[in-house]
Amino acid sequence: MGLFGRKKEKSQERVPHVVLYGRQDCCLCDEAQLELEKAQASASFSLEKIDVDTEPALAAKYGHEVPVVEIEGRKAFKFQVSRSKFLQLLRRIP
Repeated sequence: MGLFGRKKEKSQERVPHVVLYGRQDCCLCDEAQLELEKAQASASFSLEKIDVDTEPALAAKYGHEVPVVEIEGRKAFKFQVSRSKFLQLLRRIP
């Protein structure tokens, strides 16, 4: 396979999806977001940020636990995010 084939395969690789559930004016949420953004320098993943206060169901589910970080739909962290632990968890995803 030529050079162009390799590039095409690489661009089609799926990156892990990470969701940060938080709220406005939450210092722990801000810290979690900063750690995840720093982790993006070392690993490829998509980051979606969701304000739990925009939907009553989310506020009920996560309201007292924010920030919550899910990787591929599985809760990985709440309250605090460890960048090194986060990167370890990402490496385990097939």
